[in-house]
Amino acid sequence: MLVFVAAERRELEGLLVHVDEVAKLNWPLDFVRRGRLNGKQIVMVANGPGPKLAGCAVDEVKRHQSMDGLISIGFCGGLQPSLRACDIFVADEVIGVGPALQPTSQKIFKTGKLLSIDRVVTTVGEKAELGKTGADAVEMEAAGVAARAQQYNVPFYAVRVVTDTWDEGFPLNFNEMRQDDGRFSRARILAAAIRRPGIVFPELIKLNKRTKRASQALGDFLADARF
Repeated sequence: MLVFVAAERRELEGLLVHVDEVAKLNWPLDFVRRGRLNGKQIVMVANGPGPKLAGCAVDEVKRHQSMDGLISIGFCGGLQPSLRACDIFVADEVIGVGPALQPTSQKIFKTGKLLSIDRVVTTVGEKAELGKTGADAVEMEAAGVAARAQQYNVPFYAVRVVTDTWDEGFPLNFNEMRQDDGRFSRARILAAAIRRPGIVFPELIKLNKRTKRASQALGDFLADARF
């Protein structure tokens, strides 16, 4: 069975519209659904940001069933000018972990090296520095999923969609909004936004609109792809 691993449910929303026979599973994860994609049974899970939570999600799936493939999916930040908003990015390597397989698809996608780190890259300056390493995109969970794929000897893919480009930053330092377990605190985000409402709220609204478009683009690609 193919397993799609995200950080948040909203990263899976675009895929869910293509899935039949969706059923909720009572597993101790933030979000778990089983269904059929192109006639094949799949599992979709989300368990929060970062490699630790993503790895725990894979472990939980493993406790319940066999896995034919692990696909790390979700949002990413572009580190190179060639990646535009809502572009599909398929990693051929997770830097420091190992190679990733490439699905086949009739849809256009870009490939390159993915940097997976346990923090949000919030500024244009930090993106510029990370871009010098040769990485094309950055996100937070793929390293954890890739490590589990190696541990369990399961094929691994990393398919991402760009939500923020190389020359875009965030209005908040989202790293300060994380709880002890690594998840984002909505209360902290709201409190920080209230302190600078004229600046932060418009940017958060813009980001929310883009992530909805990005999730749809990602879902359309995943529904077309063959793993």
